[in-house]
Amino acid sequence: MARVAVVTGGTRGIGHAISIGLKQAGYKVAANYAGNDVAAEAFKKETGISVYKFDVGDFSSCGAALKQIEADLGPIDVLVNNAGITRDGFLHKMTPEQWHEVIRVDLDSVFNTSRHVIEGMRARGFGRIINISSINGQKGQIGQANYSAAKAGIIGFTKALAQEGAAKGITVNVIAPGYIRTEMVAAMKPEALEKVVATIPVGRLGEAEEIARCVVFLAADDAGFINGSTLTVNGSQFIAG
Repeated sequence: MARVAVVTGGTRGIGHAISIGLKQAGYKVAANYAGNDVAAEAFKKETGISVYKFDVGDFSSCGAALKQIEADLGPIDVLVNNAGITRDGFLHKMTPEQWHEVIRVDLDSVFNTSRHVIEGMRARGFGRIINISSINGQKGQIGQANYSAAKAGIIGFTKALAQEGAAKGITVNVIAPGYIRTEMVAAMKPEALEKVVATIPVGRLGEAEEIARCVVFLAADDAGFINGSTLTVNGSQFIAG
């Protein structure tokens, strides 16, 4: 029987590629989205992947939605925490709202979703949780104290949960993408984008499909000895020691 995979933020950008990659690998995929109904319906029509609208920053909403997904598709074996937003600004100008909104969506969501699936994974003796962090959670980034904090927090969360679930057949790993060719990156001013690419030794942006292939690799049944790891995918822009 095909395993069930949930991808938060799974209808656009990197999540779009992850959802498709998992489906092509034989998983039954549920793609979460926050609010863009038009994009979600277009994604569903294009891919045949089920879409579920819920607020990943709200614990109760996550619980209800994940329960519905399990009723529709079966027990959740793979969780990909990909949802994320940015609200950039220098700290001396950052509002509490900018801080809390990013922490809520980017970091609280990882707890919210993981908490609702971890007991089932433990009971069944199998689980794969894959958390999407960022190069900026590893090295920091000017104007992104909120985002960098959230993405660094994901790495710490992963290391702790990996140890908790290891004896139960559950692995928890991080993928930390660098600059990937998405709508958000493509919207940068050409001169700013040129400066970014100049700092990437391989000389190009990454592709969302490259992140998706990493997810499929870590989600596999035979990836069970990889646990608590951070896989950096950034064209050697930043090499973590």
